[in-house]
Amino acid sequence: MSSHAPSAGLFRPARLAARLWFATPLWRRILMGLALGAVAGVVLGERAQDLKWIGDLFIRLIRMLVTPLVFVTIAAGVSAMSDPARLGSAGLKTMLLYFGLMLIGAAIGLGLGALIQPGAGVDLDGVVPAPLAEAQDLTAILTNIVPLNPIAAMAEGDVLAVIFFALLIGGTLLVTGEEGRPLRRVLESGSAVLLRVVQFVMELAPFGVFALIAWVMGTSGPTAFVSVLRLSCCVLLGAAVQTFIVHGAVLRLIARVPVLPFYRDIVDAVAVAFSTSSSAATLPVALRVAQRNLGVSPAIASTVLPLGVTLSMDGTALYVGLLAAFSAQVFGVALGPADYLAIVAVTALVALGAAPVPSASLFLLAAVLSVIGLGPEQTALIVGFILPFDRPLDMIRTVPNCTSDLAVAVAVARMEGELDLVTYKERPLE
Repeated sequence: MSSHAPSAGLFRPARLAARLWFATPLWRRILMGLALGAVAGVVLGERAQDLKWIGDLFIRLIRMLVTPLVFVTIAAGVSAMSDPARLGSAGLKTMLLYFGLMLIGAAIGLGLGALIQPGAGVDLDGVVPAPLAEAQDLTAILTNIVPLNPIAAMAEGDVLAVIFFALLIGGTLLVTGEEGRPLRRVLESGSAVLLRVVQFVMELAPFGVFALIAWVMGTSGPTAFVSVLRLSCCVLLGAAVQTFIVHGAVLRLIARVPVLPFYRDIVDAVAVAFSTSSSAATLPVALRVAQRNLGVSPAIASTVLPLGVTLSMDGTALYVGLLAAFSAQVFGVALGPADYLAIVAVTALVALGAAPVPSASLFLLAAVLSVIGLGPEQTALIVGFILPFDRPLDMIRTVPNCTSDLAVAVAVARMEGELDLVTYKERPLE
């Protein structure tokens, strides 16, 4: 028996470390990974590129879950509503809130651009124009919502088309009654299983966040912001205003709930949004946070949050509005009140078609800048100037997208009587 004692002693520190690790709340572990990743990136420099594969693997795990999770949670959530009229009520409130918040975001970005003048004195000599993909018009976006082949839409990750098909299936189950009960149970079971898979995957979040932040800091670094210091300050200030003031107002005035529990309990989702720069990658975590931490009912969370992947683009609208002001200043275009109104309206509309992936908003600029008379060549110059250090800015502006999704989910749940206030106000158990 005594011969086994030394080996048992060797494993004791490892067991203690593991116990301490899992006893630490996940959000603290994620923040620890973020802080250590920033330090590692500065120390390693370009060699931090070798860590990127760990972050990419984490993003792939999250994105692997997005399409099936969107389908089963929306279909199960809609079919679980007791009254078909509630689907229309919740959906209308969701879309109005999302679009209204995007209009406010675009106005904030444009206003900060006009106030701080980030484009004044910027020289584009030597900038290599970036090729621009053709922007889809609104008609094409609306037409493509209806998939020719729902299975192909799922395979291609066409989230809007998957949402449409899931709403159709869920709505049909809602009115089918007893005959649809077996399929409803399958969808509910699938939703529960996928959310548990999300919980397992999130245990890897601290390592994924560490690798992604190390890569960004090592390849871009703090010095990347020097060239666009004023623009960076505008993005950071605008994101803070949208996240804390505008979304805080939604919670206080519409949901009529205290704001501190909200910001305290969404750290997991915000950390994933910040590190991945992707609203789609954040969806599985946001669903878990909304139900477990904020007390949003599964029916509302599974309807509102997947819609937010493509319809809630506060950060994108803010950034594109800011870049419109930036571009006008770079090229010496004087903007009048009518131009400002047109930019805000068009920015909110094109943000609806933004892909929920990193740097997608840059390629929406052509439609917005055409409003103030700037052509594709000038847009390509602006994108070429911004693109080298867009990733850190993208991380910042993805945070308002995430907080918008969750704030709207809380507000709609409150209006529909589907918010558990006890769960919302209490600190969640880790």
